Amino acid sequence: MPKDTQLTTNFWLSEFTISDKAERFGIANQPNTSEIENLRRLAGVLEVVRSTLNGAPIIISSGFRCPKLNTLVGSDSTSAHPDGRAADFIAPRFGSPKDICRALMTAGVVADQLIYEGSWVHLGIAVYGAQPRKQVLTAVFTPGKKTRYLPGLL
Repeated sequence: MPKDTQLTTNFWLSEFTISDKAERFGIANQPNTSEIENLRRLAGVLEVVRSTLNGAPIIISSGFRCPKLNTLVGSDSTSAHPDGRAADFIAPRFGSPKDICRALMTAGVVADQLIYEGSWVHLGIAVYGAQPRKQVLTAVFTPGKKTRYLPGLL
């Protein structure tokens, strides 16, 4: 599939696969067919997110990560990114990441995980056919320690 495949009205495959780190380390961060289908489902949810945010553009900082890239960035092996089921993003025209999380919670946008990560929002979708867990978490970063995730929006 070409790199610039349009997944939905407002989202392109390249937005989910671009990675400075992958380029720097010569990693081919290209999803397979099933991962692209997950990215298409994820983009569909992000269309709902964009609509909820009054049409504010969403800037994806991290979407699909092949296993090698996921390890390189220090992400957990249970991450939804390698399956194409998660995106980290901001929407500055709407507001802060916390404002985004509040708006999505108020609107009842259904996700497997919605994580307030301080300077970005993580949104993950469930495995195809599974019910979403509807988890809302807040990441707590402590220098030199593993990131902790606390329940709720704190």
